[in-house]
Amino acid sequence: MEHLFTSESIVSFLVLVILEVVLGIDNVIFVSIIMSRLPQELQKKARVFWMVTGILVRSILLFTLSWLLSQKGKSILEIGDKGFDIASLVMLAGGLFLIYKTVMEIHHKLEGEEADANASGKPKLSFSKAIVQIMLIDMVFSFDSIITAGGTAKHLEIMVAAVVVAMAVMFLFSPAIAAFIAKHPTLKMLALSFLVMIGLVLLVEGWDSEKAHDLHLKNYVYFAMAFSFIVEMLNMQLRKKTKPVELRMPQLTEDGEKVS
Repeated sequence: MEHLFTSESIVSFLVLVILEVVLGIDNVIFVSIIMSRLPQELQKKARVFWMVTGILVRSILLFTLSWLLSQKGKSILEIGDKGFDIASLVMLAGGLFLIYKTVMEIHHKLEGEEADANASGKPKLSFSKAIVQIMLIDMVFSFDSIITAGGTAKHLEIMVAAVVVAMAVMFLFSPAIAAFIAKHPTLKMLALSFLVMIGLVLLVEGWDSEKAHDLHLKNYVYFAMAFSFIVEMLNMQLRKKTKPVELRMPQLTEDGEKVS
């Protein structure tokens, strides 16, 4: 146990916690958007379920880390001359799923179908569907988390402890993030746009992980996300001094003619 309390172990633990939280930002954004479509009384229950399953999935993957790394490059599916290992298939499936769900979410927000569903008395999203979606995308994001843990810390105990602390931090801040995003529609659209980009990055990583790593695609995505967030914060400060623009909806007469 003494090796866990050396200065090197403590530093690697702190660095790993920070990295896990940073890598989990996109996960928190996705989870926050999905949970916002749940009834208010079920959101806390879903958030607790997400934290528990997130810790369990990451812990299981950590215990199988050596096996997962040994499977890297071992094709289990081939398309033409291209082979795909387990991680590649997970990245490809996760990227497609994330792009699909995000585009559908953008469609709901802009086309107004969600509002129509709420007005008709139908639930926003069932608890079971929300949990399945959260677990699927959480498993995809877990791979990055585990690979980072394996490259940062030397001891399994430190990796597990860092993952648990990082998930607890994300759990504590996810309600605030969810409320902030829900309050500012522009930020929500920005977040959805970046989730599409992250889904595309996952596809590239699944197709050719070495080239994706050499290109540092996620660094560009995170930089663009941070820059856009700062710009939007400045815009929000400016909008406090001015009255926001109100969009006028078209009106139709009884005979279907448009009123100007």
